[in-house]
Amino acid sequence: MGSIQRNLDWVHIGSYDYHLSTKENFTGAHSALYDSSSNINTEYGIKEWIRRGLPAKKMVLGLAYHGYAWTLVDPKDNAIGSPARGRAITADGSMSYKYIKSYLRSYGVKVVYNASYVANYCVIGSFWIGFDDVEAIKTKVSYAREKGLLGYKVWQVPNDDNWVLSKAAQEEGKDKENKQLLLEILLPTSAVVTLLLGTITGYLRRRLCKWKVLTMRVMATRTKSRYPYLQAFGFTDIKVATSNFSHENKLGEGGFGPVYKGRLQNGQEVAVERLLESSKQGQEEFINELTLTAKLQHVNLVRLLGFYSVRRALLDWEKRVHTIEGVTQGLLYLQEYSRFTIIHRDLKASNILLDNDMRPKIADFGIARIFQKDEHEANTGRIVGTYGYVPPKYVKRGIYSTKYDVYSFGVLLLQIISGKKNTFLYGRDNLHLLEYAYELWKDGKSMEFMDSLMDDTSSGCKLLRCMQVALLCVQEKWEDRQTMLEVYSMLKNEIEDVSAPKRPAFSTKTDMDEENHHKSREEICSANFATISQVMPR
Repeated sequence: MGSIQRNLDWVHIGSYDYHLSTKENFTGAHSALYDSSSNINTEYGIKEWIRRGLPAKKMVLGLAYHGYAWTLVDPKDNAIGSPARGRAITADGSMSYKYIKSYLRSYGVKVVYNASYVANYCVIGSFWIGFDDVEAIKTKVSYAREKGLLGYKVWQVPNDDNWVLSKAAQEEGKDKENKQLLLEILLPTSAVVTLLLGTITGYLRRRLCKWKVLTMRVMATRTKSRYPYLQAFGFTDIKVATSNFSHENKLGEGGFGPVYKGRLQNGQEVAVERLLESSKQGQEEFINELTLTAKLQHVNLVRLLGFYSVRRALLDWEKRVHTIEGVTQGLLYLQEYSRFTIIHRDLKASNILLDNDMRPKIADFGIARIFQKDEHEANTGRIVGTYGYVPPKYVKRGIYSTKYDVYSFGVLLLQIISGKKNTFLYGRDNLHLLEYAYELWKDGKSMEFMDSLMDDTSSGCKLLRCMQVALLCVQEKWEDRQTMLEVYSMLKNEIEDVSAPKRPAFSTKTDMDEENHHKSREEICSANFATISQVMPR
């Protein structure tokens, strides 16, 4: 303890993650300030540090901008400490505050504040989510001041929801009694920067020549390879891997040319897309895809992964659900959880690749566009994309946003459940796929739309839910379409009411009573997508 006092200006108190839904079968306040039933709480830890000789003025309290979700054994027994069956909602139960608030807004549930623990929680059906909301954050900042702590730290700021928690913490330190605490909160960050700069300035001066040499070497390397993070292959290596681009290895056509299955010398299976001179997409799109694909990392986005084509008959309902789940997760990452918002602009059946484990991968980022998080839409005079997957606002005015990919997802979802192509006409009236689906749904004949090869009588309600969600995604007006987060919620939740869709885009018919048509004539069913999970970084 003496060494800590002599050598450290402050100590961060990791006052969270006390209870994890992956390890405990009861709900817990993972960042509890108090807990009268055990020593697993922040108050006990701080007192113990002080008892052992660490001054309070050297402690920095940790604030958690994340929470954890459990699955309740009995939804009626839902207090802190209630029996649970482990994690819920995400792969490890963790959820950022931003994700939690978005989830709660979707369901309109009430948040409970427990002053005994200084923690918040909410219940959605059998799901229980514990986290710190505004009340808890303010109380903890006040506690830090009253105990004479140096300040507080946050894990982590990007998890905040439009600065709600950060503003709450700041407001708690605005009055004159709190000015000292607020300064101490801000100064440590500056002190760290100053300390580091003071330490390395002399070193940089002494090593200036070597740094210049290193910089020139780096620039030379980048000149040689504009994208050093990508592995380069010789054309001969690719020819060997694909058996000289043999017809037997051809999987289909991409935006740049034919796609071949190959195997590298190390045994790894790859998909090789050969750029042809006759390709409708040029070098700009090709470089764009290389850059984006290298930057993006997600289990449902294609990188250098093998896949093989499958026949429609092999895709039973379980495999199709798995495909829907994977594509949903991939789009959620692109739109919500990537560092940037990515608009794919060419989501279609042929750009969903399946690996050896039948996991779907979103491919072909040649015409994708990057948005900053505060951007919502853009426009272009160059219309690109694939006929049948492009929404009307883009076709007519060149305007695109995340709702572009939502529309394409709706088309894809209709294809998955029906096994039909969107380039054909259907029914006696020769309707395109979207309108044909809508007419059957409106007339209470949705099951006629489903793929007859899916011999699964138990999945009727799930199919109807998928069809209704798909039709909501392909509505004429972009503002009527749901976000991917809302789509995910509708597909996953078994009890959530889903609104009736309006007539889809590019329809040849009109409904005279469309405004009065708010409910489906069919029985409201829900899909049991219990396996869908969202991996969220904390």
